[in-house]
Amino acid sequence: MNDIGRKIYLVKEFLIKIIFNFFMFIKFLIFNIKYPKNSNFFGQTYIYKAKNSNIKLSSNLTFRSYPNSNLIGINRNCSLSTLKNGATIEIGNGCGFSGTVIGAFTSIILKENVRCGANTLITDSDWHLDDPRAGVSKPVLINKNVWLGVNVTVLKGVTIGENSVIGAGSVVTKDIPSNVIAGGNPCIVIKEINN
Repeated sequence: MNDIGRKIYLVKEFLIKIIFNFFMFIKFLIFNIKYPKNSNFFGQTYIYKAKNSNIKLSSNLTFRSYPNSNLIGINRNCSLSTLKNGATIEIGNGCGFSGTVIGAFTSIILKENVRCGANTLITDSDWHLDDPRAGVSKPVLINKNVWLGVNVTVLKGVTIGENSVIGAGSVVTKDIPSNVIAGGNPCIVIKEINN
């Protein structure tokens, strides 16, 4: 990208950020969600909040929903949904999302500095609650400094330990310990991270 092209890209990104930060501020007021301080929205983040549910967002968050706001490619908008009475989504300080969908029927908690690569999905349910084959919803906990690669899916009942990296395209069905690189379908530990 030449200098002029880079400047045009930066101006466009700045304008998108300004417009959508204002739009999301209004949306958060409508849904009675405290607006996350020092946060940026590149494109519209979809919000659905069930009655008597809670979405709690810390500060310094980044939501990338605009297709070109992450150059690896985003194929959908970010989405935060609490889908049952009493459901909770909590997101810690400094987290980043690119086309990430978070759907909570019970509880999904992301601690500080979680990075969600493009098109990640985090859910605590099988979603088809009227189907007898669907199991019970179970909470999800993603600890601080976790990095989820592009197209990762985190399923119900999972805890991911701090500082772990989940490889691109993985489906996380069981707990992952701290300080590891894990990947695959189903996701398994590949190696420990030695600092």
